[in-house]
Amino acid sequence: MRASSRRTRRKAGNKRITIRDVRAELQRLRNRVEDLEDLRDLNAAIERNGAKPGVPWDQAKKELGL
Repeated sequence: MRASSRRTRRKAGNKRITIRDVRAELQRLRNRVEDLEDLRDLNAAIERNGAKPGVPWDQAKKELGL
């Protein structure tokens, strides 16, 4: 996350870090870790499937009931 986006969340001139700031940052970090875990799982699945052809999107939607 860029520092400028953090600064815009706090009031201008207020340099004190609040519990809300810490909680919001913790939530962003948790979301990032979850995304990284999902990416790790996706990469492992891609590696396991190797050269197997993928499933066409229309077929996947039917199987998932979308």
